[in-house]
Amino acid sequence: MSENLKTIKELADELGVSKQTIRNKIDKDFREKFVQTIKIKGNNTLVINNAGYSLLKKTLQNDTAQTAKTLQNDTAQTAKTLQNDTAQTAKTLQNDTAQTKLICFLEEQLDKKEQQLSVKDKQLENKDTQISQMQNLLDQQQRLALQDKKLLEEYKSEINELKALKMPREDMKDGSSIRGEAQEEIERLKAKLKLSEEERNKAKEKEPVKTESKKWWHFGRM
Repeated sequence: MSENLKTIKELADELGVSKQTIRNKIDKDFREKFVQTIKIKGNNTLVINNAGYSLLKKTLQNDTAQTAKTLQNDTAQTAKTLQNDTAQTAKTLQNDTAQTKLICFLEEQLDKKEQQLSVKDKQLENKDTQISQMQNLLDQQQRLALQDKKLLEEYKSEINELKALKMPREDMKDGSSIRGEAQEEIERLKAKLKLSEEERNKAKEKEPVKTESKKWWHFGRM
């Protein structure tokens, strides 16, 4: 092939890229200015002149430089990201360690609280047992008090019955006493009446004799 014309394969080999990369750079404007079609071994083959070769080489070099710069930037960004991620991971691990310690501490405190609650539960059970025993004692005392009250009522009933049995004799005694007092009162009234009668008789004897009585007496004698 002439030094002034190169096929796409030759350009790709010299520039160290693929044939597809060369084809991607050949647009309509580039084809009109730098590409020709010739027959090689009876086949139509695209060839590029020196000006096109130089332009493609420069374009590919710029692309390579841009790619390298982009790659460098990407690498730097990746390194920075990795550094930040590493720092964040370290911080996260540190926080996780602190959280793990805090969790362990809280779990220990929780175990202590559970033990304390277990002791308190046993104390409450003992108190419940004591309360139950006290309630049983109170119930027993209440039953005894009711029994005592019932016995007291029975004693009162028996006493009332005994009093009822004694009442007739006492009534007889009281009746005799009343009759005696009544008899004494009658005798006292009789004595008083007798005394009053005597006093009236004495008073009559002391009264002067009336004239009319004398006249009637003389008339009777006549």
